[in-house]
Order: sequence, then structure tokens, then C-alpha cells
Amino acid sequence: MTDLSAALQNTSEPHSTNALQGTPEPQSTNTLQDTPVPLSTSALQGTPEPLSKHALQDAPARQSAPTLQNTADTPPLQRHAPLRKFWFDDVPPRASIAAERRYRQERLAVAFRLFARYGFDQGLAGHITARDPEWPDHFWVNPFGKHFSRIRVSDLLLVNTEGEIVVGEGPVNQAAFAIHAAIHEARPDVIAAAHTHSLYGKAWSTLGRTLDPLTQDSCAFYQDHALFDDFRGVVLDTDEGARIAAALGERKAVILKNHGILTAGPSVEAAAWWYIALDNACHAQLLAEAAGTPQAIPHDVATLTHEQVGRPGGALFAFQSLLEGLVEAEPDVLT
Repeated sequence: MTDLSAALQNTSEPHSTNALQGTPEPQSTNTLQDTPVPLSTSALQGTPEPLSKHALQDAPARQSAPTLQNTADTPPLQRHAPLRKFWFDDVPPRASIAAERRYRQERLAVAFRLFARYGFDQGLAGHITARDPEWPDHFWVNPFGKHFSRIRVSDLLLVNTEGEIVVGEGPVNQAAFAIHAAIHEARPDVIAAAHTHSLYGKAWSTLGRTLDPLTQDSCAFYQDHALFDDFRGVVLDTDEGARIAAALGERKAVILKNHGILTAGPSVEAAAWWYIALDNACHAQLLAEAAGTPQAIPHDVATLTHEQVGRPGGALFAFQSLLEGLVEAEPDVLT
């Protein structure tokens, strides 16, 4: 073999047309099988694929609601004639002075127990009074130093216009006499008045202003509470009590600056419930102002709402709902 022939035999195979043109070789069948399958149109659009025939067959059958029937042991409900009733029945008047006195005493004792539950029982401060039905210039009050949670009807004291105890053993809180005697004298319509050093009422009183109509509940006091801004220490004389009564005027409540809150009403139930509600309104406004800038209810709406939620009848039944549970849990309160 010549040198030329050997050279020709050792020459590599010629490149394919694709290789000469720089085009990549086509992929093998195995390579094509490894390529991801493109998503269906439904998958691209986010539409769930339709269930297969087997999936539909495996789905539980939709059951119809069973037909219920009365039996001999379960006769049909007997309905009375339709009745439209959106309010409570009137509370019947008591038949005698003695019955009225007992009624007020029981609610007064319950009010103290409720105030203890609400935390209105700090130290020796606090008093609620109820006018006596036979001696209207006398009032019943709690004995000084007895914790609200332990007060019973038999513990209550009857005090005259001079601050002297005429029923019971005492002692009587001098501030209770100084404040309440003046209020009962200035307001013959007031049967009861309540004052303690409750936390939120006390905190709000330091701001030296009345409450705004921020909520439906607080509208009970809209343009119906006042500010007494002449704090001079513990109230020990009736002159300061008279100034508090003057600030209260014809309203249901007064904020005693740097002192606390006071309510007055035509029943023990009203005075006590309004005290609970006023402390709650103070709490709500303190929270609202701490969180931001509260938006008050417009004057005309607040005025209307006051007429709806600020009446003594509503306060009476609100108190009554609390009384029932307390007497059941603490029956000794009535002894």
C-alpha cells in the first residue's frame, strides 16, 4: 500500500450536514421521553381538571333530608294566641309602707353586694342611701366599715337629718351623711343616691370634664350629668354636700373632680344601675382616648338615644336581672 492510500484510510468520517451547518443533532427518542409534558389549558387557567368516571362513581351519594313526624309520645307544639310584647310588665306598687320599706331595704342590700362584685369596694369609702317611705327626711345607709360583700338587710342604718342613727348600731360614715343628706333634701324626687371610689370613675374625674356621647350606652348620660370641680378634701360638712347637690341639679349623675362619680335616681334600682353604667362609660372613653381620637355621636342622634336608653324604667329592669342571680347565689343578703 502506498503512503497515499494509508493516509486516505485513516481519515475520520465526514461530518453530517447538520454538523457542518452548526445545527444541533436531533434528540433521541429517550431524550424526548424525559421532556416535561406541557400543562393542559385547564391547568394554565387555574380550572380544576374534571373528575374521572371512577372518582364520580366513588363519591358518596347525596342524601335527602329525612321527613320528621310527630308521634304519640311527641305531640305537636301548642301555640297560644300571637302576642306583641316588647317591654316588661309594670312592677306592681307595694301594698303598705312596711312593704315599701322592705322592698327598698332589700334592693339596697343587694346593691352593696353587686358593687362588691364590680370592685367598687375600696377601703372604707363608698355609700348608697335609700329614702325611708314613712320618714322622707330619713334615709337608710350602710354601716361604716362593713365590707359591701357582707352587708345584709339587717345591717342597714336609718339616719335622720342631723346625722343621728335612729335604727341600727352604726357607726355611720360622716361623708355619707354630709353628701347624701344634702342631695335628699335638695331633690325630693330622689329615692336613692350612690357614690364610691370606683376605679374608672375616679380616673376619669381627674380630667375635669364630662363624658362625650361616644357609644349608645354612654348616651344614657348625654346632657344628663354634671361636673363638680371644687374638690376640697374629704366631705365632712353639709355645706360642701349642698354644693355637690347644686352641681347635680336635676340630672342623674355628677362627676366629682379628683374624687369619683355619683348617681341619683327615683328608685334604688335606678341609682345603682346608673352608677354601674356610668363607671362603664368612663372606662370606655378612657380606652377610646388611649387608642386614638374617638368620634362622638352627633347631637341629634345622641339626644334621641338618651331618650331611648336613659330612662329609669330600663335601669330598674337592668338592675333586676342582676338582683335575681345574686339573691340565688347569696340568699343571706335578705336576712
